[in-house]
Amino acid sequence: MLPRSPVGIRRIVGRHVDRVYRRVFRVHRRDWLSAIAFGFRLAPVAAPSGLGTRGPVLTTIAGVLEPPAQGDWVALTGEALPVSKASAWVTTSRAGAVVCFLGVVRDHSEGRSGVTGLTYEAYESEAERRLREVAAETRRRWPVVERIALLHRVGELELSEPSVAVVVSAPHRPEAFEAARFAIDTLKETVPIWKREHWDGGSDWATCAHSVRPVREAESAGRAR
Repeated sequence: MLPRSPVGIRRIVGRHVDRVYRRVFRVHRRDWLSAIAFGFRLAPVAAPSGLGTRGPVLTTIAGVLEPPAQGDWVALTGEALPVSKASAWVTTSRAGAVVCFLGVVRDHSEGRSGVTGLTYEAYESEAERRLREVAAETRRRWPVVERIALLHRVGELELSEPSVAVVVSAPHRPEAFEAARFAIDTLKETVPIWKREHWDGGSDWATCAHSVRPVREAESAGRAR
């Protein structure tokens, strides 16, 4: 039962906001992020005086993705991932190998069966910054890499839909495979994107959720040789 006074209501809401933040958005960063959950969507709320926000939490990002004129291709999108376009873009005359990894929606997860779909939510500006850091760290470890595309979906996805694409080109296949493995593993560890699972009769955050960490501290499987 809700209290009758506005002060009491604000106190209860504040406790729930803090709980959501600590449980879902446990991100090691200096930026301020606070959000209130409305159903499956998240809306940003004002930060305390003196603390800036880097961007809202998003569940949909509209627009057709196009590769950049230069640099790495990193993006969040609410549309289907342009996998063929990304594969064509990373292919250059100097690259003898192109590796494309796709993460797709499956019908189960750790300790949970009967999954019917997913909703991905992202802290846009921070997620894009982290994606660029992942690409830069991949290049630092494998300087021979030609091009890198890191693309991730947000919003609602159905079973078998691609949720993330990592596409890497390099002169030879060992470096292309190793760089792509490092990129996807590090992306999963460091980029603030959250997954909500849906099943008949309910939904909840993925049981594999964990705190994200700085890119340089990621304990990824990929290692440069």
